[in-house]
Amino acid sequence: MKALVMVIVAVAVLLLVVGLAVNTLSFLLGVAPVLLVVAIVLLLLGRFKGRRIPR
Repeated sequence: MKALVMVIVAVAVLLLVVGLAVNTLSFLLGVAPVLLVVAIVLLLLGRFKGRRIPR
């Protein structure tokens, strides 16, 4: 799970850099934050896996 999160973060950062560098591919600026959010959600799900969150 940790490797998947690292891959998603790396792809998101790469897309962000490419989107900033190339004006014609500016739609990547919309994709990169979405991938970062997905990576954070997966990271949180991995940390709380098997544990009950107290109410």
